[in-house]
Amino acid sequence: MAIQALSIILAVLAVLLILGVPISYAIGISALCAILPTVALNISVITAAQRTFVGMSSFTLTAIPFFILAGNLMNQGGIAKRLVDFVMAILGKLPGALLVTNIGANALFGAISGSASASAAAVGSMVKLGEEERGYDKAISAASNAASAPSGLLIPPSNALITYSLVSGGTSVAALFLAGYLPGIVWTLGCVIVAILIAKRKGYSGNKEKFSWKNLFVATIRALPSLGLIIVVIGGIVKGVFTATEGSAIAVVYALILGICYRNVNFKTLKEILIESTKMSGMIVFLIGVSNILSWVMAFTGIPQAISSALLSLTQNKYILLLIMNIILLIAGTFMDVTPAILIFTPLFLPIVTEFGMHPVHFGLILVYNLCIGNITPPVGNTLFVGIRVGDSTLSEVIPVMLKYYIAILMGLLLVTYIPQISMILPQAAGLID
Repeated sequence: MAIQALSIILAVLAVLLILGVPISYAIGISALCAILPTVALNISVITAAQRTFVGMSSFTLTAIPFFILAGNLMNQGGIAKRLVDFVMAILGKLPGALLVTNIGANALFGAISGSASASAAAVGSMVKLGEEERGYDKAISAASNAASAPSGLLIPPSNALITYSLVSGGTSVAALFLAGYLPGIVWTLGCVIVAILIAKRKGYSGNKEKFSWKNLFVATIRALPSLGLIIVVIGGIVKGVFTATEGSAIAVVYALILGICYRNVNFKTLKEILIESTKMSGMIVFLIGVSNILSWVMAFTGIPQAISSALLSLTQNKYILLLIMNIILLIAGTFMDVTPAILIFTPLFLPIVTEFGMHPVHFGLILVYNLCIGNITPPVGNTLFVGIRVGDSTLSEVIPVMLKYYIAILMGLLLVTYIPQISMILPQAAGLID
């Protein structure tokens, strides 16, 4: 029954996606088609409706719309320039100063905004003129911008990690948030190393001016209110002052006040931000609700157990199993967005990894890291194409440079996969997990 159900799900899902059906409907329809040979139509439809409602009724889920709204407010708040100046004040002496600054600012802006594409657009636009004035190759600039943008999705607050928490059965959001810092830094450092190597080969020098503590102090003061969102919200969640949902609401108030103080948010822009946030939130919340149908069908038909048995029959070596899972997730990430992929693959792979002793927090970071790579790989790769558009380059020009970044990012993935301490050390030190 499990193999038949899985075959139906994959076949129907593939056909619907090729036809351009929205992913939410494709998941719901494919799940229903898989259960119909076993459960009567009237019972299947009623149960599916119930599961959808239950999936959208989680208190923790409320955090996602709030963080989306906070991110959109910060996008409008004009913080990209402040973050670029802050990173430039710290890293400006390194070879390829603007490339390195772009990468560092992307990590910070992506974490605050919650969007890799928004980060590539905002930060890339800020450094573009300076890169052109210094004679940087457009393809190199575009690749550096695109490759580093998804790193912020690993650094909290992260909607991807909240989604994983819900699907995985309530893995601690605070633990996931803390666990995301070092993998996000690993991604960022990998990109920085590649950028410096390229810069040395191309002769892109750092800033000629002498390092100034005064400039660093001024840049820090200007960026501190924006960085304060991460400090206040994540600090409060980790310390147990408030829950992730309450922290997300505080983030909205913080971002709104900051936008008003910077005079970048008014009644007109606030209306546009609210409409855009509502659309995005509705899409994600409905997707999570519908994915609950898929989870029910998988559990009812025994699909996770069948996949577990199939993989374990190939090998009992957990390192090889993790490598196989990484390959599957990397391929899936090239065609699917992060959220639906989390909803589909978490119930499939989580039971397998927990069977050989992996902590759900560690697997959550492996999963999200893998799927974030899909943001910068064709044929979908939204962030990659945003970076290309901002950098006035072409895909054929950028891909040869991206290959260098892919190598560094994949090496980071292997580190995160096979060295659990990278993900686990911070939540363990905070006493959030054993």
